[in-house]
Amino acid sequence: MAADLKSRRSHDSNGRRSRGQARTRLARAAVVQAARALFLERGYAATTIEAISDTSDVPPATVYRLFSSKLGILKALLDVSIAGDDQAAPVQDRANTRALLADADPVRQLSGFAGICRQINARSAPIYRILLSAAGVDPEAATLLAEYTRQRQEGQGQIARSLARAGALRPELKQRDAADIIHALMSPEVYRLLVGDRGWPPHRYEQWLKDILIDQLLPPPTTGQIDGAQA
Repeated sequence: MAADLKSRRSHDSNGRRSRGQARTRLARAAVVQAARALFLERGYAATTIEAISDTSDVPPATVYRLFSSKLGILKALLDVSIAGDDQAAPVQDRANTRALLADADPVRQLSGFAGICRQINARSAPIYRILLSAAGVDPEAATLLAEYTRQRQEGQGQIARSLARAGALRPELKQRDAADIIHALMSPEVYRLLVGDRGWPPHRYEQWLKDILIDQLLPPPTTGQIDGAQA
């Protein structure tokens, strides 16, 4: 009898915890969605926590409890935009990224990362511009921008390290040089220049990025490889 009662209490407690987690996740998603619309419409500086609260129908106290500040909301919004979901695992720790890093074919590896880069930039470019704008007037936003740059550099450095360990880089290219090339070519600034300013379709950007990464990082194909590709 006592064991049954203990089991029911445990089940009820787990149920309440699950419902609470679901409500929290819904509230976070509502706040992030509202913030995206308001940041894009009004700009970061002109958007208040109160406006985000009203639009999301989440009380201000809950907004502060979940995100601490407006910058915390912007960080969560950028995280979701980069990853494509609200899961905690960063991009470099996800299965598709790990699989590409382990791929023995450097051409396939770089092709895959060009696709991931295009997807990330397509989702996050508008929010990244908001962060850039905020960083110009807010020291904490500038710190956040520097941290995202560091994380991006660290993640892209894994690509250079993987190619170097596999002996796939051009003979004259050091791992550090390869990391610099990858960091520059895969930057959100280049995506904004080509897709935003010059009007390239994202698929054209992806193909260009793939081709130039292969050209700059890998040895030129031998005659036999060219003949085999043509055949």
